[in-house]
Amino acid sequence: MKSKANFSTYKLVQLALFIAIIILMDITQLGYIQKPGMSITLLVVPVTVGAIVLGPTSGAILGTAFGLTSFAKCFGADPTGVILLSISPIGTFIMTVVPRTLMGWLTGLIFKGLKRIDKTKGISYAVASLSGPALNTVLFLSAMILIFYNTDVIKAMSDTFGTKNVIALLIAVAGVNALIEIAVCFIIGTALAKTIDIFAKKSGYAR
Repeated sequence: MKSKANFSTYKLVQLALFIAIIILMDITQLGYIQKPGMSITLLVVPVTVGAIVLGPTSGAILGTAFGLTSFAKCFGADPTGVILLSISPIGTFIMTVVPRTLMGWLTGLIFKGLKRIDKTKGISYAVASLSGPALNTVLFLSAMILIFYNTDVIKAMSDTFGTKNVIALLIAVAGVNALIEIAVCFIIGTALAKTIDIFAKKSGYAR
C-alpha cells in the first residue's frame, strides 16, 4: 500500500514538473525557434516524453497545457492567432487546445500498445517520439483548415502555395518546419524517455 502511494506521488511530481517545464519554455520563448520563414515549437518534446513515461492520461493533460499556452498567444503574441481569434474565439480555442490534448493522449496510447509486444521497448520509444510531433502537426493543421476553411486566412495560404487540395495544403504548410520538429523530438524525446524510465526502474518506481 505504501509502495503504491509512493508510486502515485512520484508520478504526480513528475506530471507537475513536466507542466512547469512547458510553461517555463513558453514564457522564456525557449520552446520556440523563430527564423525568417520558419516557426518551430519545441513544446511538443516535454508533452511527448511525458506521455511516454507517464501514460495516455498524463499525456492528454500535458497536451492540454501546451494547447492553453498556444491559445494564450492568440491574444497578441501570434499575429495569425490574433486574426483567427477575431474571427472565432471558440474555433480558435478548439484549434489550439483539442489537437494538442489528442496528441498527448494518442502518443501515450501508441507507446503503451507497442511496449506490450516490444520487450526491449527500443522501438516503442522511437515510434512514440516520432508520433508526438507528427500528430501535433497533422491534427493542428487539420483543425485549422477545417474550422477556418472559408476564411481569408486559409484562402491566402491556398493562394500562396497554389493549391486548394486540403492534403496538398497540409503538406505545403507543414513543410520543413514539421520535419525539424519531428527530428528534434525523435532524438531528444527518445533519449529522455529512456533515461527517465531507467531512473524510475532503478529507484523502484517503475511499473
